[in-house]
Amino acid sequence: MTEGHTLIIPKRHIADYFGLSTAEVSATNQLLHLVKAQLCSGDETIAGFNIGMNAGISAGQTVVHCQTHLIPRRDGDTDDPRGGIKHIVSGKGYY
Repeated sequence: MTEGHTLIIPKRHIADYFGLSTAEVSATNQLLHLVKAQLCSGDETIAGFNIGMNAGISAGQTVVHCQTHLIPRRDGDTDDPRGGIKHIVSGKGYY
């Protein structure tokens, strides 16, 4: 997606976020914070992040293993960033 896009993937095979244990959710959250700090310390152009995960084929999941995307965003990387992930369903984003 963008330079620095990182996947957080649990060691235990689980289909999606909703199968994670409380400890795995906590570990994922800790890693998100750690990687965010590492990315920001090495790249001053990062101005924001999207965090995403797909759960189920209808939601766009193509790999049946839980993965959390940390996607760095930079000013100007898209013409209009408003709404972020709300634009995944065509025609539903701008309101």
